[in-house]
Amino acid sequence: MQPAHPIIHPFLDYLKFEKRYSRHTLVSYETDLISFFDYISTQYGEIGLNQMSHIYVRSWLASLKDARLTAKSINRKISSLKSFFKYQLKTGVIKQTPMAKIVSPKNEKRLPGFVADKDIRVLFDHVEFPDNWQGKTERLLLLLFYNTGMRLSEVINLKESQVNSSNRTLKILGKGNKERIIPVSPEILYAIKNYQTGKEKLAIEKMDILFITEKGKPLSPRSVYASVKKYLSLITTIEKRSPHVLRHTFATHLTNNGADLNAVKELLGHSSLAATQIYTHNSIEKLKNVYKKAHPKA
Repeated sequence: MQPAHPIIHPFLDYLKFEKRYSRHTLVSYETDLISFFDYISTQYGEIGLNQMSHIYVRSWLASLKDARLTAKSINRKISSLKSFFKYQLKTGVIKQTPMAKIVSPKNEKRLPGFVADKDIRVLFDHVEFPDNWQGKTERLLLLLFYNTGMRLSEVINLKESQVNSSNRTLKILGKGNKERIIPVSPEILYAIKNYQTGKEKLAIEKMDILFITEKGKPLSPRSVYASVKKYLSLITTIEKRSPHVLRHTFATHLTNNGADLNAVKELLGHSSLAATQIYTHNSIEKLKNVYKKAHPKA
């Protein structure tokens, strides 16, 4: 399906075939760019890329602010436009980018939510999972999310061939097809092995993908999200109860226990240290609480 504005198409092809971005990321870029060019067409008529200036971009951003979009959402759209016009510069379509004078609004600093250590222990030591295929699948899902910090898409697409029992590692294919290696404990490998043994007993065709339903189908993101929310609701009162919260929990527990930030960055598959540094804020909050409780002058 062609995007509404033909000028967008070569850029999306570049992201898809050269940058190898995921379908989800491509849809985000396409949505942002269509929104921008729809606004420009409606407000100013057809304007060539060489005539595009920062004034038009600022006008669009102002309309987004009037529509009460958050700073985070606006920054994502700015990022999409920056990438788009950078590509136009690279291919010689324009000689200067209208994004040079665009300043991104400051994001509100929100600490990532995470599940407390004691609640995680309750989840794996005391919560009863059904003694059926769904229960076995759900328990292993939760174990992997918490013990590896993997993203939802990474867990769903994890293949048996990516599990290296001899080295006690998982080879993960992350964002932008970037590979990383995650070490896992003998306990996790034992749980995976038991799950694989259970798969062999199901009357289905053998599949390399690790997680499947009882009927031999890959898990859907929606069903995994629902499973995680169901079990986290039993053990915690935090507002967000999603697979990504378990990723935050993995990273927060590592940093709170003294893990090197660069190591956490590699385990999470972050492209820059800046994305990982937010987890140090939780460590600082923990230190503040210790200080308040322990110091007589606090």
